[in-house]
Amino acid sequence: MRTRTTCRERDVNPVEPDRTDPLAPLRRPGDPACDVYLTGTVFLDIVFTGLDSAPVRGTESWARGMGSSPGGVANMATALARLGLRTSLAAAFGDDHYGEYCWDTLERGEGIDLGLSRTVPGWHSPVTVSMAYEGERTMVSHGHEPPPEEPAPRCPPPARAAVASLVPGVSAPWVGDAARAGTRIFADVGWDDTGRWDLGALGDLSECEAFLPNAEEAMRYTGTSCPRAAAHALTEHVPVAVVTLGAEGAYAVDGRTGETASVPAIQVEAMDPTGAGDVFVAGFVTSTLAGWPLADRLAFAGLTAALSVQEFGGSLSAPGWSEIGAWWRQIQAYEERGAQDPAALERYAFLELLVPAGVRPWPLRRAVPTIGFGRSM
Repeated sequence: MRTRTTCRERDVNPVEPDRTDPLAPLRRPGDPACDVYLTGTVFLDIVFTGLDSAPVRGTESWARGMGSSPGGVANMATALARLGLRTSLAAAFGDDHYGEYCWDTLERGEGIDLGLSRTVPGWHSPVTVSMAYEGERTMVSHGHEPPPEEPAPRCPPPARAAVASLVPGVSAPWVGDAARAGTRIFADVGWDDTGRWDLGALGDLSECEAFLPNAEEAMRYTGTSCPRAAAHALTEHVPVAVVTLGAEGAYAVDGRTGETASVPAIQVEAMDPTGAGDVFVAGFVTSTLAGWPLADRLAFAGLTAALSVQEFGGSLSAPGWSEIGAWWRQIQAYEERGAQDPAALERYAFLELLVPAGVRPWPLRRAVPTIGFGRSM
């Protein structure tokens, strides 16, 4: 029988005793037990890296690296938890070894509250194989719809924030319920397979505080030819628009105040971009809840995403505070600064007051080539 850890229990018995809590100055008696609520599909991700080029039909390609980890919505949940937020996830899990591995990794390894999740008897876990090469990735997924019982409650639990993945033509009732209860909704979106790119089809967008598409998505939805113009156009539909620009960084507009922010990207050697977008959103949510200025929020989100691409997999590549602190201390060394844009480094000076000097490095779980080693019989 699985022992389920709730957000409230994690408060008194956290997975990492020295985990930095970015919301500590803001916490008050009576606050919601969880900071962020999510729902979605958990995949088992199998990631191949070290490919010299894309696989060629009729040939066999060998990868120099391989890692397995929970994927799908687990990418976002893990990134939030590693940044110190009390995270609640409602999802369906298969009752196979893959599902058990994902459940244990998220609950026991990351301290994520799975009290609203369920195990589906006889349902096998969805799987994604991701191949990373030339800074990009190609994915193949397989899975079946779980039985009709929804893992997400009709009325989600109280939370400071929730992250929703918008789908054209589909509204999720829980989003409106959560927003009306005072939960701040942050949303991303995937590729519109219908080709219509109609903002009106994103019915839940009006419930959101912030929308975080990439540049191509933003321009298609707004009919603009410039990502920055797209961000401004989006603020007619949502208070805060954040557009990611890949190697150029990110641009954000707060339509309520007229404030804008543009932050260059940090240069890193990328191993695997899987889940980097989810980590970016997690960084932005965390810093927004902490009340940071818009430019600092954008910079922090970009940094967490940049650190994540240096590791295998989506969920288990997400950085924790000890890694963020190690990066900041490392770039202070003269020999490391030459590889970075000086303007980018100056942009991150706000970390000096945020990263505790005495944080003990914690051995974060990483994606492994296989699963099941060390299981007790």
